[in-house]
Amino acid sequence: MSKTLVVATRNKHKKKELQDLLGPRGWTVRSLDDERSGVDVDETGSTFPENARLKATEQALALKKWTLGEDSGLEVEALNGAPGVYSARFAGAHGNDEANNDLLLAKLEGIPPEKRGARYVCAAAVSDRQGNVVAEAVGFCRGRILTERRGSAGFGYDPLFLIREYGRTFAELGDEVKAVLSHRTRAMERLLPMLEKLAAEGRFAD
Repeated sequence: MSKTLVVATRNKHKKKELQDLLGPRGWTVRSLDDERSGVDVDETGSTFPENARLKATEQALALKKWTLGEDSGLEVEALNGAPGVYSARFAGAHGNDEANNDLLLAKLEGIPPEKRGARYVCAAAVSDRQGNVVAEAVGFCRGRILTERRGSAGFGYDPLFLIREYGRTFAELGDEVKAVLSHRTRAMERLLPMLEKLAAEGRFAD
């Protein structure tokens, strides 16, 4: 039974997280770099689910393969949900984690701890080869933004994102704990039963 998904990303961190989540369930996860192909998708959606659908459908049509589109980011209460869908390019350049974290700290300067609530959001969508979205899910992880970086693991805003129950940031907790608690994990846990049903029906052999 074929259980292979192309993840519509070139982000090695995301690919590894998804492979760690799906691999033990018998799934093979490939990235756009593995395919050495794909298209540049203009993320014009105003929400994470809209962008996840765009990534999934456009890459699936280009590759003619089952594709998982995933869009994730940080929503901060004191910033009315920003950076939101602009999380990866909050400071301008796409994927500049240091600049994004610096800008977030600057915008939250003077905001007391009790008003620095935030959540990570992950939206995932799966498209078949014809560009039809056949499964979707959203996952959340709630926390608080610190006033300074802590820890060296993870990526993105992880050094600033405190998990209240643990009293540590994602960057301090490391990959194994993050794999249990993260927004991406929670989205995949909701998506997996749908994927398994599709695989059992033989859809991935189409």
